[in-house]
Amino acid sequence: MRAEARPTLPAAGAPASLYWQQKLDGYRVLAFLRSGHFHLQSRTGADLTAHFPELQAAADVGMDLVLDGELVVLQGGRLDFAALQQRSRLTGYRASSASRSTPAHVVAFDLLEADGEVLMGRPYRERWARLEALVAEGVLGGRWALVGSTTERDRALAWMDPDWGRVGVEGVVVKPAGGRYRAGKGGWWKVRAREYTEGVVGAVTGPASAPDTLLLGRWDAEARFRMIARTTPLSATARREVGARLTAAGDDHPWHGVTFSAGWGMHMPLPHVPVEPALVAEVAADTSVDDAGRYRHPVKFLRLRDDIGADSVPPLP
Repeated sequence: MRAEARPTLPAAGAPASLYWQQKLDGYRVLAFLRSGHFHLQSRTGADLTAHFPELQAAADVGMDLVLDGELVVLQGGRLDFAALQQRSRLTGYRASSASRSTPAHVVAFDLLEADGEVLMGRPYRERWARLEALVAEGVLGGRWALVGSTTERDRALAWMDPDWGRVGVEGVVVKPAGGRYRAGKGGWWKVRAREYTEGVVGAVTGPASAPDTLLLGRWDAEARFRMIARTTPLSATARREVGARLTAAGDDHPWHGVTFSAGWGMHMPLPHVPVEPALVAEVAADTSVDDAGRYRHPVKFLRLRDDIGADSVPPLP
């Protein structure tokens, strides 16, 4: 069952006609718990079982279940996607050791099967009620948690606050109460929380006179200029406007000779042209930020901020 991206939350609709649930910063998974045997499958079909032995150890819950949910790692009071990604690469002794230092949980939001009874054809309100009952009765607990959920739109709006994003709640997923589960098909909606922020234009991809994308930076406490984001491709108008204001930088630019990856978590190098770090760009970004202060997803360029100097952009913590 896919969640289709929407820019804003839909209207509330009739009372209790929609479930509004936290969108967590993790891996979407299916967890198969059958007679003590466990299988963990990613959204793309990859077998993740061997990477998370702590879930195998917690799989005997006394019932055969198939859960749809989010695989997460909780560290320091927030969900840690980087730690989760690292865990997904480990097997054997290293996976066993990591299961103790950075244990994972499955946060369930749907129940597809219970003791051989297939529930996908039942309305979501029924599947959710049965999932809640499994937690209330103590069948699920420990490594198996329940996603934050409400039938009230106003409460869901609070989860769109960027402060929630800083602990790993990326937004809201909306599900019709009467909806059936259709594997691989749409029917749910997801809305990412957004925030508006500024960065200093430190480099571009494409020609500096008409850049394709901008690489934004901020200075840290040691006065190092660090990359924090890459924008999505600029519109033709923005390319002309920004390109007319940019000045190519010399060899003394802090990013001269520095290699950046083409995307968060990728190893492919990103060709770029350093420019004088003088222009400030306002962008719209989701709230997924790594430990180094870099936005994991591309940000959307909104405008240049002529009223703010580069030295006025807040530094990295």
